[in-house]
Amino acid sequence: MADGFRVDLAALQQASQGVDGVVDEVAAQSVGDIPHGSDAIGHAGLASTFSDFLSRWARGVDNLASDGREIASRLTANVNAYTEAEQNVHSNLTTVGGELEGTGTDPGAH
Repeated sequence: MADGFRVDLAALQQASQGVDGVVDEVAAQSVGDIPHGSDAIGHAGLASTFSDFLSRWARGVDNLASDGREIASRLTANVNAYTEAEQNVHSNLTTVGGELEGTGTDPGAH
C-alpha cells in the first residue's frame, strides 16, 4: 500500500514567483530597442533582414512570456487548490470529531 504523497506548497509558490520574476525581467528588455536601422547596420538589405529577424524574435519572446505567465498562474492555482482541500479536510475532521465526543456510552467501558 502506498504511503500517500506530500505536496510542498512553498516550493510551488516559489516556482510560481520565480517564473513571474523571469518573465518580468524579459518583459523589461525590448527586442525593438536593439538598433536595426540601415544607419546602425550600414547596409539597407542587411538592416531589412535583421529587422525581420527581430520582429520574429519579439513574437517568440512574447509567446514565451505568455506561456510563462500561464505556468505561474497554474502553479498558484494548484497551491490554492491544495490549501483549500487541506482546510476542508481539517474542517470536516474537526466537525466529525466534535460530533463523536460525548455521544452515547463508551463501548470499551463494559
